[in-house]
Amino acid sequence: MNLYAKLQERENQGKPIRIGLIGAGKFAAMYLAQVPRTPGVHLVSIADLSPENAKTNLGRVGWSPGNYSGTSIEHALKNRITHISEDWQALVSHPSIDIVIEATGNPVAAVEHILDAFRNGKHVVNVTVEADAFCGPMLAQRARQAGVVYSLAYGDQPALICDLVDWARAAGFPVVAAGRGHKWLPHYAQSTPETVWGYYGLTPEQASVGGLNPKMFNSFLDGSKPAIEASAVCNATGLTPAPAGLSFPACSIDQLPSVMRPREEGGQLHHKGQVEVVSSLERDGRVIPYDIRFGVWVVFEGESEYIRRCFSEYGVQTDPSGRYACMYKRWHLIGLEVGISVASVGLRGEPTGCATGWRADAVAVAKKDLNESEILDGEGGYTVVGRLMPAQASLAQGCLPLGLAHGWKLLRPVAAGQALSWGDVAFEASLPAVKLRREMEQTFGLQQQRSAT
Repeated sequence: MNLYAKLQERENQGKPIRIGLIGAGKFAAMYLAQVPRTPGVHLVSIADLSPENAKTNLGRVGWSPGNYSGTSIEHALKNRITHISEDWQALVSHPSIDIVIEATGNPVAAVEHILDAFRNGKHVVNVTVEADAFCGPMLAQRARQAGVVYSLAYGDQPALICDLVDWARAAGFPVVAAGRGHKWLPHYAQSTPETVWGYYGLTPEQASVGGLNPKMFNSFLDGSKPAIEASAVCNATGLTPAPAGLSFPACSIDQLPSVMRPREEGGQLHHKGQVEVVSSLERDGRVIPYDIRFGVWVVFEGESEYIRRCFSEYGVQTDPSGRYACMYKRWHLIGLEVGISVASVGLRGEPTGCATGWRADAVAVAKKDLNESEILDGEGGYTVVGRLMPAQASLAQGCLPLGLAHGWKLLRPVAAGQALSWGDVAFEASLPAVKLRREMEQTFGLQQQRSAT
């Protein structure tokens, strides 16, 4: 609880945490808006495929041209400004940079960036949660081997859920369930970039004025992003998915303790210790008052009569039995909060969420009947949607992770609603991301075999 004091101390000592940022898009721009307002941090370098776009975003969030330069990283270090270039390899290999923030949103590229950062002894804050969803346990292992910290990005919902789960457990409460909110109706799973704005309640013209990416927003809407984020949460916290994945039960914040309890006690959970996403819409489309569409939550258990009496005495919202209660954040601030991860990693050497095992997977499912030779277009597109699965089931079926279901040709038809497998696609086995994922499958498959014997 003293990160700010520690940041001030580093500022006063003239020893700021030195940051390198890869990718300067929407998420990163939100962090860039906060950097000049944060003591004890020096954003030394930005690497982006389009330095001009990076400069445009810097101007958009209030940076003046005098605060960045294309001269060199050394010049940036000497003058406490920020260097901008296309060269991410120079960024991750520079000895003066302490932490690399990976914010490209491209999971295949992100894995390469992260692994190279580890090889160069850099801590990593990973904004590209799609990469963590399909190989986070191996990234965490590689970080440990390199003696560095690997972390999810605070401000994004997975890290915030991890924080709430940690709070509950550290206070002595068993965690019954945790997750996030979402605007969800079952037919959204078939949404495409052509239908997304109607479901969101925007016209295409309004979306265009706002510079909103229909494919990105469709990945939020169709359930792909919730599956990805839930997978990361499971692998970091030890929570597990229901066998059928996410069910998106509809409820308000006050209803969370009643809905997020086991079925045999009147709730909708398959088991205690489950990850779930709740909808802000009733199944008939009615908006639920006091929803948690943009927030995160944890439901925990009062195991004794005394604890349950404390819940009552202090006005805690519980289920009718008084046994289950919840804590929540109704909103999250995305990239505006990434500085918490930077401070936690740089000052304490602690991640704000990091995989501790492989428990869940976000797999690619055919959004429609797919034909042989069709090209997959990834999350939020026309061809596939994400589904949360227990890792053991995904491994047994050879499922293709959603984060890798992009740009590859189908070798055979796949029916709508069917999970894709590695055998369905012509994949590029030489990519670092594919190699790491396949290594993870082999490693955990062997572990399961040993556990079974």
